[in-house]
Amino acid sequence: MAKKNINEMSFLDHLEDLRWHLIRIITAVVIVATLVFIFSRFVFDQIIFAPLDMSFPTYNLLCQTAKFIGVDTTFCAEEMPMILQNRTMAGQFSADIWTAILGGFIISFPYVIYQLWKFISPGLHSNERKHSRGFIIISSMLFFIGVLFGYYIVTPLSLNFLANYSISTKVDNQIDISSYIALVRSSALASGLIFELPIIIYFLTKIGLVTPEILRKYRKYALVIVLILSAIITPPDIASQVIVAIPILILYQVSIYISKVVIKNQKKKEKQLV
Repeated sequence: MAKKNINEMSFLDHLEDLRWHLIRIITAVVIVATLVFIFSRFVFDQIIFAPLDMSFPTYNLLCQTAKFIGVDTTFCAEEMPMILQNRTMAGQFSADIWTAILGGFIISFPYVIYQLWKFISPGLHSNERKHSRGFIIISSMLFFIGVLFGYYIVTPLSLNFLANYSISTKVDNQIDISSYIALVRSSALASGLIFELPIIIYFLTKIGLVTPEILRKYRKYALVIVLILSAIITPPDIASQVIVAIPILILYQVSIYISKVVIKNQKKKEKQLV
């Protein structure tokens, strides 16, 4: 049976189409998550728990930087002052399952974007559909850069700060595994999604909800929001918040340029139609 034209599809047809795209997405995530689960020992030892080791690249870089400028820092410590514990019967199994699902989503992200694009592309012009490959590549690249930023920057900064924060020498940091994994998970995933800002602005501009003028006008409010986001996903110290805020502000500036290009192209098309 031939696929219906976008203009001929009813609301229920759109829902049915969306359902099949979501089924494909879930299937892909489950398949990859299963592979992550099979290799869970490697994933945990070499990736999830790697920031606990003071030989982690971020700690080495920050330690060398601190020594260069003559500042004492906990980044040069021999070991992380914390112990991971499992306090529930199903704690480790749950951690394994949810980590596999998260890993499945992150690795499958290009396919997820591809399926979402397949759903919305029938409503776009033919020349816009031609750029689908570029859209998928750029979206995936931004997401993976964000995930790496969260893993190599946000996670070690947060972990080092919170592990060394102490209200008394009588209190030891014996951290539940679910709490630790939640920190790694939220840092990586939140950063990955935040780095999708230019893509979000592109579509908001396409549907007329955002313009370059609006983005410039509310730049100072955006700065406040960026700092709030930085405070949420990083420890409450100024240095960490600034490190996280800088790339987000750069992405905001890039988004203004993208919005400007979209508006310019729309006006060009309108002139050609006149």
